[in-house]
Amino acid sequence: MIETTLTVRADSPIGTISPRLYGHFAEHLGRCCYDGLWLGHMDTDIPTYGGFRKDVVDALKAMPVPMLRWPGGCYADHYHWRDGIGKDRPVRLGLSCGLQVEDDNSLGTHEFLALCKMLGAEPYLAGNVGSGSPQEMCDWVEYCNTSVRTTLARERAANGSPSPFGVTLWGVGNENWGCGGSYDAVTYANEYRRYATMLRHVDPSIQLVAGGHDDNWNQRFIDTNSRHLTLMDHFSIHRYWIHGGPELNFTENQYYGLLTEADDTENFVRRTADTIREKLGTSTHKIGIALDEWGVWHPEARAWGPDNEIHREPITYEQAGTMRDTIAVAAALEGFHRQCNVLSLANLAQIVNVLHAPVMTEGESMWLTPTYYALQLHIPHIGATALPVEIAQSTAIPSGGSAVTATASTQNGETAITITNRHFDQEASVRFNAAGSVKSARILAADSPRAVNSVETPDRVKAVDFSASADGAGQWRIELPPHSMATIVFAG
Repeated sequence: MIETTLTVRADSPIGTISPRLYGHFAEHLGRCCYDGLWLGHMDTDIPTYGGFRKDVVDALKAMPVPMLRWPGGCYADHYHWRDGIGKDRPVRLGLSCGLQVEDDNSLGTHEFLALCKMLGAEPYLAGNVGSGSPQEMCDWVEYCNTSVRTTLARERAANGSPSPFGVTLWGVGNENWGCGGSYDAVTYANEYRRYATMLRHVDPSIQLVAGGHDDNWNQRFIDTNSRHLTLMDHFSIHRYWIHGGPELNFTENQYYGLLTEADDTENFVRRTADTIREKLGTSTHKIGIALDEWGVWHPEARAWGPDNEIHREPITYEQAGTMRDTIAVAAALEGFHRQCNVLSLANLAQIVNVLHAPVMTEGESMWLTPTYYALQLHIPHIGATALPVEIAQSTAIPSGGSAVTATASTQNGETAITITNRHFDQEASVRFNAAGSVKSARILAADSPRAVNSVETPDRVKAVDFSASADGAGQWRIELPPHSMATIVFAG
């Protein structure tokens, strides 16, 4: 058994863990939006809230969803917002990641913002740079946000929303280095500057997200806009983990390989923040890092990248979500908390059915993936103050890191500690410090790192209550099975 000692440094707060770090992503891709979330276009007996699938909405409210990005993704740069308002909506080609489907636009701006209201989610809208124009995006901002009685405001009222929506977060395109227009960094930087200038004229209060890519692209974008950095509030980067082998039949080495990728996400965030910080110099303006797409992308769900020869045809972007994927989520969230002073928002891709989804549906059935429960275990950290955790003693895993890791936070007189045993097949006994008494303790574990929930076995993996034992004054001990995590909340 692995013996580990952790020390929570309550005397050295890192910063606030913004609820935006627990954001999600709903793209018009496969069965995410249509069929997964929205049934308003279907003749079905499945219960809905105004067209949104009731069981899914209820599950998401309990997860929770502090922020939700829409409508893309690659879809955003083909999306024209006027297609999704009013009664007579055109049927268009739905275009995203190579898929061509019929899109009746029944899920549009008003519907999406109604979903956000139901979920208690802050909306994050991605604008069309690839096939759109600055005027089109300016009109969308005006339609959503203006309180002046313009023609667009009156049209919004006629469509059922007399009051402004007040959408704060706006992305200026998506992956403009690729599906969003195949721009080079300098050309997109100039285009971004034009869009941002015009958008700020319409609503100076909005926060704008610029699109980044890799280290070289990011450096050239920032250099090009060095005199105009105040036009940018957040800088977007994406990170998918693709080197973990098959979704289910992975080896032990591939298991650890995926965790290494998850850990390296923090390094990417840090490097991008350093690039921006260097250019900002002594400026008081802040630009946050927006990791607005992240998660596992297995080879079964893509025709590119490593091991893609095992992809399924047709590609639906749906994949199994295992306990291993969930341990990778825990690793990433530890990094998010450590970088909470520079990481301003993050969106797991995606929210239902496709890619790293916490919720899955099939016909009338709905089930939750292990990742759903991992996110629930992290609820006590949302909005809290992150605390450093030092590892005084542990066993190393093949990647060189500790087998046992943790993140901690405090708010409202309570301290939450989430501890993860990353080891493939060894149990861990973990000793750690915390003041007060145990208010709650829940664990997420499975009999195999390949364990997965499904329509046939929806409850194979789920979080349950467990016990933490006192181990001296202000000291506690828990036993963790391999590939598991637990959150303990202390009060007083």
